[in-house]
Amino acid sequence: MGTFKRFLQFLSYEIWRINRNEVNRTRFSLYSVLKILYLCVQRYRTNTLVSRASALTYSSLFSLVPILAILFAIARGFGLADMLEKTLQDSVAIPHENTRVLLEFVHSYLNQTKSGVFLGVGIVALFYSVINLTNNIEVTFNRIWHVRKSRTFLRKVTDYFSMFLLLPILIVISSGMSIYVGQIASGLEEYQILAPIVKVLIKLIPFVITWGMFTGLYVFMPNTHVQMRPAIISGITIGTAYQIFQFIYISSQVYVSRYNAIYGSFAALPLFLLWLQLSWSLILFGVELTYAQQNLKHYSFDYDTRNISKRYQDFVTILILSTIAKRFQNNDRPLSAIEISDKHSIPIRLVQLVLETLMEVDILHETIIDPKTEEMGYQPSLDLETLTVSFVINRINAHGSEDFKIDLDGQYKGKWDIILRMEQVQTEKFGTTRIVDIV
Repeated sequence: MGTFKRFLQFLSYEIWRINRNEVNRTRFSLYSVLKILYLCVQRYRTNTLVSRASALTYSSLFSLVPILAILFAIARGFGLADMLEKTLQDSVAIPHENTRVLLEFVHSYLNQTKSGVFLGVGIVALFYSVINLTNNIEVTFNRIWHVRKSRTFLRKVTDYFSMFLLLPILIVISSGMSIYVGQIASGLEEYQILAPIVKVLIKLIPFVITWGMFTGLYVFMPNTHVQMRPAIISGITIGTAYQIFQFIYISSQVYVSRYNAIYGSFAALPLFLLWLQLSWSLILFGVELTYAQQNLKHYSFDYDTRNISKRYQDFVTILILSTIAKRFQNNDRPLSAIEISDKHSIPIRLVQLVLETLMEVDILHETIIDPKTEEMGYQPSLDLETLTVSFVINRINAHGSEDFKIDLDGQYKGKWDIILRMEQVQTEKFGTTRIVDIV
């Protein structure tokens, strides 16, 4: 038990304080994997992603028929409706009879939207369902990535429907690839070496398609820059887990027949809802996995950053602001948060905390230093002559509300005057010490 507690202490605190130069490369890589897994599990729990997966399950169920209607409408335009229907019947994780009923709903939906009063209302409801689901997915992904700003409405319309335009084509192409490779394999039965290899490749096709689908989802949906390497790793990991779960789910459909005598065709619905819930849970865990890989170093010294002392935070503030002010004075390129972190070996999360505080009090502002990646640098918002040590510390300390109806002019005047006198002494002592002059 003591060993387990020590391991938890190491995993939750000590491992986050280890720098790259303190251990060899192999051990540091192992520690990085442990930190990624720990961060994923911790954030999955604290972000209540099970509840978010339930909300997406409801949205998916509500939007299932309209989304399929759009896919079939697009497929008809390309003459691929029959191939798409056959592909869905062969591959979708719903029993065949339920798939047939679902497709009847889709075709009926499309027929009703062609004429009558239902034309306008049906199209509006159809597009609303699709936009609502994709918007819910984007909002959930953005929350995991700490992205505050979603796509504009125009970008949502263009991006989402570009995706739906390509989706039926990709589904048909992937199905055609499976058929084509299967025909090649049947002609290679006499080749004892090539035939097994081709059969393995055929079995890998669903995995490759799933890997690509999840990778694209993790790169495309968040309204932020997602690096390709973490997205590919997450896509392969979660895609493989999804295919395994898919196999288990399809195999379990055999047992549904035992309950048909009681529930009829309704027996498949609870399992389908369970499949949706677990699928979204897997997908959201993949988002956490992508985020953890890309932002792992942001969590170095995480516990210490959240519990930093006031004087040490003031020290880091003066250090960072001094660096930015001197570069501005020398007409050097502004530094990004990561560059400041690397330059002074300060945890990136602490750097971001200080920069956000300095921007809130209007001492710093952001500026684009790389138009391609939209990377942001930081510059002073005030004249360098104004930026003295006392001015900066006093401005940070005074930032925020002080209107709490406490009698500062009467009963508590003496205590409040002590605080004001301390600020005055600090101003008198450091009033002429400019940030840019600190060595």
